[in-house]
Formats: sequence, C-alpha cells, structure tokens
Amino acid sequence: MKNHLLILTGFILFSATASALEKTAATPNDQVHQRTQQSAPFALDQTLETFTKTVHGGVQHVIAKSADNAGQIKLVQTHLLKIANEFRKGDFSATERIHGAGMPGLAQLKKAETNDIKFEYEALPNGAQIHYSTEYPRFVEALHEWFDAQKSEHGNDEIPAHSRHHSSPAE
Repeated sequence: MKNHLLILTGFILFSATASALEKTAATPNDQVHQRTQQSAPFALDQTLETFTKTVHGGVQHVIAKSADNAGQIKLVQTHLLKIANEFRKGDFSATERIHGAGMPGLAQLKKAETNDIKFEYEALPNGAQIHYSTEYPRFVEALHEWFDAQKSEHGNDEIPAHSRHHSSPAE
C-alpha cells in the first residue's frame, strides 16, 4: 500500500511540474515576437501591423497606435524604408533571422531577379507601408504564402477602415 501511495505522490508531483514547465516555455510565436522586437527599432506594443494580400502581391502596413507619437512614426518609417530597400536587392536576411530559412514563400522570393517583384515604400501620416507586386504567378503565390506566414506568426492587427483600400481586384 505504501508503494502505491509513494508512486501516486510521485506521479502527481511530476504532472504538476510538467504542467508548470509547459506554461512557462516560450511558444514559437513568442520567440518570433522577441526576435522581431530585437530587430525592429519601434515598439511593437505602440504600433499596429497588418498584411493584406492583393491580386498581384500584398500590402504591409505598420502604423502608430497614437497619431501623436511622432517618435514611433519616424522609427516605423525608417525601418520600413530600410526593409523595402533590402528586399529590392534580394536581401531577405532580416526576415530569415526572425522567421527562419524555412518560412513559407521565402525560398521562392529569394530566387526573384531584381525587377521581378516591386517593393514600393510609402510614408503615411501615422506610419508607413510597403506595396509588394509582381506580374509573375509564382512570385504572387510566394508573396501570398509569405504574407500568410507573417499573419500566422505576428498576428494581423485590425486597422480601422484599412481593408477597403485594397479590396479592388485591380489593386
């Protein structure tokens, strides 16, 4: 009887410890969030980011939650301009550092020649955007896979009145 009681007590302690460890272990999305915050100069908790797929690619927006937060807006604009310039050169190393080399769509995007995909940066009053577009179906598919992975790992914030800007099939 004492052995059964000892085994039961050990099992309960093991279960409680395993459950506590499970709750404290970082999830893959938590790790992506941490790596993003380490590489992005702006504060993630003070901004909203959205990835919207379009017929020819997609649009990434990053805006400050407060339109009065000039410091965050400038940091967002500087960062997105830098990223757009890197992507134009075929440099996806920042994305790879955050999401890993196996990120959906990334391998195909890295195969694109300089003018196969357009990465058009635009400063906005409350942040910035990058418009990704291509006429090549394989790169549209890669961009869509990449956008889906971004949304899955970062989330996709709801930006008021945003979706109607990109709902036209012609973009």
